[in-house]
Amino acid sequence: MKYAIVKDVIQLLEEFDAENKSNTYSSDVDGFKAWLCVKESGRLNNGGNEPYWEGKEEGRSLESAISTSLVHLNRYAKSYSKSAISESDFATQEDFIYLINLKAFGAMTKMELIKKNIHEKPVGMLIINRLIKLGWVEQTDSEIDKRTKVINITHSGFLSLENQMQKIRTATNIVAGDLNYSEKIELIRILDKLEKFHHPIFSRNIDSKKLIDVVSKEYSFMKN
Repeated sequence: MKYAIVKDVIQLLEEFDAENKSNTYSSDVDGFKAWLCVKESGRLNNGGNEPYWEGKEEGRSLESAISTSLVHLNRYAKSYSKSAISESDFATQEDFIYLINLKAFGAMTKMELIKKNIHEKPVGMLIINRLIKLGWVEQTDSEIDKRTKVINITHSGFLSLENQMQKIRTATNIVAGDLNYSEKIELIRILDKLEKFHHPIFSRNIDSKKLIDVVSKEYSFMKN
């Protein structure tokens, strides 16, 4: 046996362990193979070189490029969603996202529904009230606690959602673009990691005036 190969494998395992501190991949052979596949795919796609981003030569940071891309992608997604609900009674993509959540997760309180969609209370209440007015959701007593009101999707709301689902699914597929399967899987892992970072912060309802200062002080990577 060529022991140089064993040394290379051990080095790769050490890299995997170092890069997987947040458990993006499972800590077993399958996780290691998935990490290795993505690593090799990335190397082949860009020749092992760091990717280019606009403004890189002028010193624009990675973080700035990431933030801008996320903003742009959100706007692209909204444009496809707008097309998917054209000629329907849906006013915004938030309308059908609220209905999808109610269909998928069942009845919940207004604030639970609002928080699940990462909205502030005033915005969320406007959406819910619009859905109630359309007859797509209804407010009823909770089966667990009669003192609590919960929101349910109605039969009318279910039908309205189903009538648009084909276009909504098409819009969703377009948003994923021409990414292949392994790229989609890796993107999900990365976005999930970001989601798990930001959601606990959002859930604390930190005053917007203090938000950046609080996060900057609490997370060590901000000081690097």
